[in-house]
Amino acid sequence: MKKGKQIRVLCVDDHPIVREGMAAMMENEEDVVHVGEAADGQTAIEEYRKLKPDVVVMDLRMPVLGGVEATVQIRREFPDARIIVLTTYEGDEDIHRALDAGAQGYLLKDSVRRELLRSIREVYSGQRHIAAAAATCLAEHTPRTSLSPRELQVLQLIAEGLRNKEIGAKLGVAEDTVKIHIKNIFAKLEVIDRTEAVVAASKRGFIRLEAAISRKGEPGTIQSGDIHVVAFGGKSPRAIRATENRRPGNR
Repeated sequence: MKKGKQIRVLCVDDHPIVREGMAAMMENEEDVVHVGEAADGQTAIEEYRKLKPDVVVMDLRMPVLGGVEATVQIRREFPDARIIVLTTYEGDEDIHRALDAGAQGYLLKDSVRRELLRSIREVYSGQRHIAAAAATCLAEHTPRTSLSPRELQVLQLIAEGLRNKEIGAKLGVAEDTVKIHIKNIFAKLEVIDRTEAVVAASKRGFIRLEAAISRKGEPGTIQSGDIHVVAFGGKSPRAIRATENRRPGNR
């Protein structure tokens, strides 16, 4: 680190209390200074252009434009931008997506107090900083599992409550083709049924349960003939309860 240089940090999160907390942690640091904030990815891009910070701490899931998309756009315009993704998610696909976008750090919100300042300094100096839990998750899922765009579409529609026939109609393919996609999904995620597939895909970051809007039932509940998944904890599910009512021929 250059002597006497202050690391100028832009904090991006859709929760004011998180932004305020990060700013407070930097308040008494001689070498790290909070220079701005944003509540969504689009505003983050605009603030980056204006402030040219040394490091951006970027939430992964935000309204208007998410952290991955904002990271891609910032890095495209400013290739030397240093970005740390800050999130509650530790699924391996979430991590891969953030790193593929150009982030140099991946920090979990439950470790902010312990690691935020260290991660800022390390990323500023040209190092990577990956939270220990995130690194463990990557190691557990090596080599990387890859789902095709069509398989991701099928998974999301399963989570939204559609049966195989309905999925086929939605995607314009035969029901037998849908069954082949589901079989491949099961093999890649190492699961044996639709419930496990949705839960595993959500936990690992392939799909988001909150994106699956129930056509019936209470908000936050995802229903189908085979799946009933309830997400707790608002923006990021802290726990998932899944029960399965199996029906012949609809695996």
